[in-house]
Amino acid sequence: MAHDNIKTTTRRLRRNTPPMLLFERAKKYGVWNPSDIDFSRDKSDWKRLDNDERDILLRLTALFIAGEEAVALDLLPLVQVIAREGRIEEEIFLSTFLWEEAKHVDFFSRILEEVCDAPAALAHYQSDGFRKIVYEALPQSLNALNADPSPAAQVRASTVYNMVVEGMLAETGYHGYFTIIEKRGILPGIRQGIGNLRLDESRHIAYGVYLISRLMAENPDLWDIVESTMNELFDPGLGVITDIFAHYDPVPFGITADAFAAYGAGQFQKRLDRIRRARILSHDELDRETEGVIARGDG
Repeated sequence: MAHDNIKTTTRRLRRNTPPMLLFERAKKYGVWNPSDIDFSRDKSDWKRLDNDERDILLRLTALFIAGEEAVALDLLPLVQVIAREGRIEEEIFLSTFLWEEAKHVDFFSRILEEVCDAPAALAHYQSDGFRKIVYEALPQSLNALNADPSPAAQVRASTVYNMVVEGMLAETGYHGYFTIIEKRGILPGIRQGIGNLRLDESRHIAYGVYLISRLMAENPDLWDIVESTMNELFDPGLGVITDIFAHYDPVPFGITADAFAAYGAGQFQKRLDRIRRARILSHDELDRETEGVIARGDG
C-alpha cells in the first residue's frame, strides 16, 4: 500500500516526536548481545543457593521466558497496523520491539540451559491467572487487529500488552529479581542482562502509554476500553505476583508479596494517571509531556 503523503523523501522524518526519541534511546541502549554475557560465576553462585532460593528464581525465570516468548509470537499485528496507517516514525521504533523481545527469549533460554540446568518442561510454574493473561488475553487482543484495526482495538491490545503484560507482570518481576540478586551480590551475568532488559521494557511501556494516550486524545470515549480491560485483568495480574510467594514458607531472600504487589500497582497507577490526563490534552501537549517522561527515563 502506497503512502505518498508520508514519504521521507518529501517531508523528512519528524525526529523530535516521542517515537523517534525512543528510537534514539533504543539505538543507544538496546544494542546488547545475550551471547556476550559471561555466566561462569553465575553457575557457581547458583550451586551455593539453597533449594527454595533456586526454586523461586527458577519460577521467575520460567515465567519471564514464557511471557517474552508469547509477546515475540503475538506482537506482529500491532506493528502491521501502525505501518498500514503510514505512521513511519512509530513503525521505525516498533521495528525494535521484535528484535528486543527475541533477544529476551534468547537471554532467558541461556540462563535456563547454562546456569539453572533446568528441565524443558516448566509450565507447572504458570498459575491460572498467568495463563489467562499471557495465553488468552494477549494473543486474542493482538490477533484481533488483523480483522479490526480500529482505534478501540488498538487501545485494547496496547493496554493488555504494554500496561498489563509488560507494565504489571514483567516490570514487577524484573524489579524484584534484580533487587534480590543485587542485594546478595550474586549472579552478575544475570544482573547485567536484566539491567539491559529493563531498559528495553521501559521504552516499550513508554510507547504503549504514548499510543494509548494519542488515540484517547483523538477520541476520549476510548477511556472506557482502558477501564474495562483493566477491570478484567488487574486482579488476575496482581494474583500472578502474589501466587509466586504462596509456594514458600518462609519466602526465600526475605522478600514479601506485599512489596512486589505495591511496586507493580504503583508503576501501573502512575501510567494510568498519564493516560487518563490524555483525554484533555492536545497532540502538542501530549508530545511535550511524553518527551519529558522519555528524558527522565521514566517509562
